[in-house]
Amino acid sequence: MQVDTAIIGAGAAGMMCASYTKGRVLIVDHARAPGEKIRISGGGRCNFTNLHCGPQAFLSRNPHFAKSALARYTQWDFIDLIDRHGIQWHEKTLGQLFCDVSAKDIVAMLRGLMQQNGAELHLQTTARDFAKSPDGFVFTMEKEGQRTQVQAKTLVIATGGKSIPKMGATGFGYDIAAQFDVSVTPTRPGLVPFTFADGKFTDLAGIATAARVTAGLQSFDEALLFTHRGLSGPAILQASSYWKDGQQIEVNLTPNTDLFQALRTQRAHSGRRNLTTVLGAHLPARLVDHLAKNMALQGNLADQSDKRLQSLCQSLSQWALSPTGTEGYRTAEVTLGGVDTDALSAKTMEAKAAPGLFFIGEAVDVTGWLGGYNFQWAWSSGMAAARALSG
Repeated sequence: MQVDTAIIGAGAAGMMCASYTKGRVLIVDHARAPGEKIRISGGGRCNFTNLHCGPQAFLSRNPHFAKSALARYTQWDFIDLIDRHGIQWHEKTLGQLFCDVSAKDIVAMLRGLMQQNGAELHLQTTARDFAKSPDGFVFTMEKEGQRTQVQAKTLVIATGGKSIPKMGATGFGYDIAAQFDVSVTPTRPGLVPFTFADGKFTDLAGIATAARVTAGLQSFDEALLFTHRGLSGPAILQASSYWKDGQQIEVNLTPNTDLFQALRTQRAHSGRRNLTTVLGAHLPARLVDHLAKNMALQGNLADQSDKRLQSLCQSLSQWALSPTGTEGYRTAEVTLGGVDTDALSAKTMEAKAAPGLFFIGEAVDVTGWLGGYNFQWAWSSGMAAARALSG
């Protein structure tokens, strides 16, 4: 089989690229259906982009790399695309956009665009034995024991990262990069829950509260969720991308309240009330009970001096915790690190060391915040490669 472009991986980035690349396009995936991460994301509604998408919301060894692709195909371009296809959507919170009906609408739209573009989709098919050839690249495609040799002028790797291996995620893209002398930065799980030793928060499992969570120099104000294994929730997932093994995180349990002033006011009017009872108006009662054991929260409000109240409020706003680790790739939403951006063209996604070879989507060392940013990177990087391949 001879094609102009072979795309390995029929996820968000691969499908976007296949929808707009001119010439004879082949797209290959080992899964039974394309766009499986799209289908399951956002509780089946797909958080497909974010109104506030910009380079500041992405982590990469080169923080400037994503700027070009994100500027040349923006969130507004993707919103316009789904509007033209009649897909209804809504903003949930913090600029996060979701389908009104189903994530399957996005998958169906992309399948339709690929079909309209003449791209040939091969599912439940493996691709292996990649090599350079005089006319580009050659590899073997295999399905149900039947092998086909493919000659492609250009090759696009859109195989994602290592997150959620139960969906078939592997480090395949990194192996291809290494084979063609394209450097890869160290990878680790991102947007992932923290774990703690000795069942530290088992008694609080299921409790959620507003919090500001800080890891490194980055803070996030969103919900925090206690689990049997440790901590989760949007604020924790966001912070996890900035956390390194052995570091502490800082949790502010009262990010939107001047707790010291509130307690002083209540002390003046209701000094005989128990301190933990009063704190229960600001924090979940079970959390207050848990904290009482470690922070000596006892006595009536009237017994607490200003100095004691200030110390208490500081403890609640600067709660230092040391995660044992994370839940790993099993539950991580993304993979941090990947194909080194210094090895790629920021405008086209083409590998500098291997002309004709492109890397797009999560396989690249560009990782977005929680909330639709990573899908936007898929659309933007996929379109950057498609335009280069069609030029």
